[in-house]
Amino acid sequence: MASNSEVVDILNDLILINNDRIEGYKKASDETDGSDTDLRSLYSNLADHSRSIVSELSSEVSALGGEPATGTMVSGKLYRTWMDVKSAFSSDGRKTSLENSEFGEDAAQKAYETALQSDELTADLRSLITKQKATLREGHDTIKRLRDSARVAH
Repeated sequence: MASNSEVVDILNDLILINNDRIEGYKKASDETDGSDTDLRSLYSNLADHSRSIVSELSSEVSALGGEPATGTMVSGKLYRTWMDVKSAFSSDGRKTSLENSEFGEDAAQKAYETALQSDELTADLRSLITKQKATLREGHDTIKRLRDSARVAH
């Protein structure tokens, strides 16, 4: 079995990707056209899901004697900067917003897949992470459906 520090590192990586997701959806909501109230509501809900996940993961990190991560990953900041540049040149804000959101959702799924490949997780933590990944997957699938609809509309 792993030392607690290895498990804390895994959990903290997931905290950071969820913090990226929260910041990404705040930004996406701010940049979404006011007429797209469905997207603003969706982005708010997805950010709330990540806030709950961060709270669960932070409790687990603390229980293991670790310090829960704060802030975001560098890649998240780069992703948000890339979103800024792309949205500045886009003629279809809704489609671009959904495409960028799907990109972020794919990154979150990869982070969870990586975490679940670890042999260091207890059965309880594996179960928690699997449940969180499924919650994030629902968000991913909703974004993808809306993105596909936006592509067909143009």
